Order: sequence, then structure tokens, then C-alpha cells
Amino acid sequence: MDPRQRPYRSVLYIPGSKERALDKARSLPVDAIIFDLEDAVAADEKDNARETLKAALAQGGYGQKVRIVRINGLDTPWGRADAEAVREMDADVVLLPKVGEAADVDALAAITGDLPIWAMMETPRGMLNAAQIAAHPLLTGFVMGTNDLAKELQTRFRADRLPMMTSLGLCLLAAKAEGLIAIDGVYNAFKDDEGLAAECAQGRDLGFDGKTLIHPAQVDIANAAFAPSEAEIDLARRQIAAFAEVEASGQGVAVVDGKIVENLHVATAREILAKAEAILSLQAG
Repeated sequence: MDPRQRPYRSVLYIPGSKERALDKARSLPVDAIIFDLEDAVAADEKDNARETLKAALAQGGYGQKVRIVRINGLDTPWGRADAEAVREMDADVVLLPKVGEAADVDALAAITGDLPIWAMMETPRGMLNAAQIAAHPLLTGFVMGTNDLAKELQTRFRADRLPMMTSLGLCLLAAKAEGLIAIDGVYNAFKDDEGLAAECAQGRDLGFDGKTLIHPAQVDIANAAFAPSEAEIDLARRQIAAFAEVEASGQGVAVVDGKIVENLHVATAREILAKAEAILSLQAG
């Protein structure tokens, strides 16, 4: 499956140091896992976490889930060792925290070679440099680090995330311009299903591909929010059929539910159906 076409509805953080969590993650219905060597691992566990994660990935069992390893920053005592270790792991992507400019990605690529890189977008400098970061040839995804960003911006919490909108928008624009995956930030109140559903809906409306999650209890809500709904699938099929009928006859204009259907609507409809099919393929696999 093309990495840019597959679903990324649910992207769950898992501590790289916790064997039980690493094992449980194998059976969770998530689209991708961020195996974390950074925030989720205490300083005195960094070396052990590296080895624990390497062994878990070598053992396998994660099916079609995208395996993303978040390392410590290269400006920390552990970053270089993490990057060198990930280069030898059975991982699909390496995730670099606190990316501020394209040179940060260059520094990682010098260690990890041609392994695809994702960037944590979580600093004001990163927001201002989102376009140049997104254009890096090895970069394939953005992950919004909204907790760190809120701290740096000194924002207050609002359910509508108004203080975040400029930052989210800048990163979405950069990601869409370069064809990157764009994953929304975490929702901290993992027992608040209603709040999570609302924020997932907002993220999907904005154009994100999925949501980072901090607890398995959040997975089903994210999977539902970022998947095409039955209504969207039905509309997509009717739009494609109506447009094909008009093209075949060479007469009139395609209309569905009182709205004109043009090429761009058909292209979107085909993307919706392709995503639905990809989700079914993941579930079957």
C-alpha cells in the first residue's frame, strides 16, 4: 500500500521501554504506532528502552500498522544513539521532535540514511519554517505537538483551539503543498469521549489525516472520525455515477442532490472510496 494513500486515522503513542505496552499494541486496531523513546521514557531508562524496542520490532507481530519511532532530539545526550539504533531497527519511519528548520532534518538524515522522516511540529520556529521543513526530500509526515506548542505560545486552553489555529493552519498548508501526511495533536483528557470526538471532528474538518492518541480507549473514536462516513461513501458513488452518465451521453450537466458535480468533485469522490477500501483492507489484514 502506498504510504501516502493508506489510512492514518489513529496514531497511538507507546512507551518504548514498556514490554507489556509494546506487546498489547500488536492487537490494537490502530493504523500507526509511535514507539516513543523521548517523553515517555525516563532519563535512566533511555539505554534500556532502545534495546527493548529493538527486540520488540524484531519480534514483529504489528501487521500492517505503520511503525514510527520517536527519538530524542539530536541536541540531547541520547539523540544520536537513538538515531543510530533506529537505523538498525525494523521501523518504517523515524520521528524527530521539536523540528525548527530543515537543517534539523538534514542532521538526522545524515545518520539514518534513506529512512523516511516525520517531524514533530511543536515550536514557534517550526511553525514559521513549516514550508521549508515540509519540502525536505526525506520528509513524509508532520505530527502536531500541541502540548509543547501551547507551552511555548503561552496559550490558555480552549475547547475550540482558537489559539492554535494559526499554527495548525500553517502546518496543514505546508503539508498539503508537499503531499505529506498530517497528524493532529493529542487530546489529553482520555476519559472524555465527547470532547475527543469533537476535537477529532474539528481536525478532520481542517484536513488532518488522523489524530495522535495517548490511550487505547481513544482509538475507536479516532478511527470513526477520520474514516469516510456511510453518507460520504454513498454521495461519492452517486457523484461518480452521475458524472459518468453525463460524459457518456455528451449532454447536460451532472447534478446530485441539487448540486452540480464537476471534475474536482469526482476526484474527491474517488479519493473517499479509495480510503474506504484501504480501511477495509487493513481491517481484513
